[in-house]
Amino acid sequence: MAGNQGENHADVVVIGAGPAGLTAAYELTRLGVPVVVVEQDSQVGGLARTVEYRGFRFDIGGHRFFTKIDHLKSLWQTMLGADLLVRPRLSRIFYRGRFFDYPLKPMNALRNLGVGESMLILGSYILSKISPVFPETSFADWVSNRFGTRLYRKFFESYTEKVWGIPCHTISAQWAAQRIQELSLRTTLTNMFFSNRFKKDTQSIKTLIEEFLYPRLGPGMMWDAFQYAVIEHGGRIELESKVSGLLHDGERITSVVTAKDGQSFLWQPAQVISSMPLLNLIHALSPPPPETVIAAADSLRYRDFLTVALIIDVDKLFPDNWIYVHDASVRVGRIQNYKNWSPDMVPDQAKTCLGMEYFCTAGDDLWTMADQDLVLLATQELAAIGLAQADLVSDGVVVRMPRAYPVYDEACPDAVAIIQSYLGRFSNLRVIGRNGMHKYNNMDHSMLTGLLAARTVFGEEHDLWAVNTDDEYHEDG
Repeated sequence: MAGNQGENHADVVVIGAGPAGLTAAYELTRLGVPVVVVEQDSQVGGLARTVEYRGFRFDIGGHRFFTKIDHLKSLWQTMLGADLLVRPRLSRIFYRGRFFDYPLKPMNALRNLGVGESMLILGSYILSKISPVFPETSFADWVSNRFGTRLYRKFFESYTEKVWGIPCHTISAQWAAQRIQELSLRTTLTNMFFSNRFKKDTQSIKTLIEEFLYPRLGPGMMWDAFQYAVIEHGGRIELESKVSGLLHDGERITSVVTAKDGQSFLWQPAQVISSMPLLNLIHALSPPPPETVIAAADSLRYRDFLTVALIIDVDKLFPDNWIYVHDASVRVGRIQNYKNWSPDMVPDQAKTCLGMEYFCTAGDDLWTMADQDLVLLATQELAAIGLAQADLVSDGVVVRMPRAYPVYDEACPDAVAIIQSYLGRFSNLRVIGRNGMHKYNNMDHSMLTGLLAARTVFGEEHDLWAVNTDDEYHEDG
């Protein structure tokens, strides 16, 4: 490669080697287009990568492989074959010292809530149908209209505020519409009470699915396969390569400047496909955008995330893949049991590895806490919930992931609209993926944006911003 400010030519520069960027690169190289992927991390996969510690593998959050997009499902199977496992889904909610099956089951829910509370929840739901909140602007409004205020406050409010760190009434209804989609109390009750013949339609809702695909050695196994395929088809993947500038003439991106090993490199692509966070993309543009666009980018917020992986000297602890922790008495938000995702995630079958997941903001007390203190906190909270005695924890490791989730606060929709409008002037720039669009896409939808962006290089027309918005792309559409 050329030295300082050396010129490098590639038909397409793909920024970011997460699911969206790798899918775009794979599609292009498969069709013979020269591609270079620049990724600032030392491994591919982004948030969906797999971390290994002393032979134990774990996710940065659990990543189910589920889709209604046949092409993507076929692509997953092509990449991994027999290493793509079909796994049963089992999850529960921990709330006020009790475990609720999720999806809800009649006797379990009634036993935990009591008949009186169940009737109050049903009454609250009926009232929400008679007198819904209008206009529906916040997450609180959206959920209350579909589940009733009482159930919203019991099951949605505490967990959602733990995840996002802001009050539910300041979270945009757009987030609920995108993530929860067709789920409602009606579909939940259908799933609880009726036979599989009547539940057929509800099983297409991702929240309710009973099985999913999962790579034998974790999701990173999939992205490693994509990386090898891109290279095999003649593409380049430059790891530890950070984008420091996007030069433009007002209509096209003319150059991409990257930094690696103390050197800078100048790429002059015909097309640019970016999955870097919108905030970073706007600040990388040169000449800089108007102040209104910069202000919109600066208003975008992100939620950070850390996992404390605990190694426990017990072969089996509980049957769940993961547990949602709605209880406010502990700070952990979700608990993953990686052995139940795939037995091969754990090298010693006499042990168990759990992921204690904490949602935080860079700079806060959780984010800055020393690793040994986080391991101690996670151990104490695991014992407090009643899942394992503290003295059974033999080891632990902490992994921090900045900007894991784009926040849908009140300012988000207008800010993204301003940025989207401005970026529309660049005829050779496409933005894709979760952070690339500041859009909480599922993994398959992120991949779809990459796939469709690649096809625009060949003259196809696709509205990438419509993915996971229009009915055509909905999981239950």
